[in-house]
Amino acid sequence: MTGPERLLPLAHIPARRAALAAALALTVGVVMGLHPVAAQAAIGIDIDIAPPVPRVIVAPPPRAGFVWAPGYWRWNGHGHVWHDGYWVRERRGYHWVPDGWESRNGHYHYNRGHWER
Repeated sequence: MTGPERLLPLAHIPARRAALAAALALTVGVVMGLHPVAAQAAIGIDIDIAPPVPRVIVAPPPRAGFVWAPGYWRWNGHGHVWHDGYWVRERRGYHWVPDGWESRNGHYHYNRGHWER
């Protein structure tokens, strides 16, 4: 059955694929819009070596639309290394919780800086 009745006109194939692709994109967009998901990845760092005392550094003058994230001791795999403070774009309705270390059963757990309501 290779007659013309079995073959689709070539002019209609790209239009059908385009319509199918548009419908698929619309469906995915609607589904993603109903279920907003923020991609996040986290790595926990627990070590047995206490971080040094935080450095006392005067924060720079305020900047409109930004929050100052103070410096902290980060772990580089061999020892603590000072990481200077930096500006973070402000998020209205939130406050910045700075990076830091917390003692847990004789170990030290790193908490990454983040926003909280």
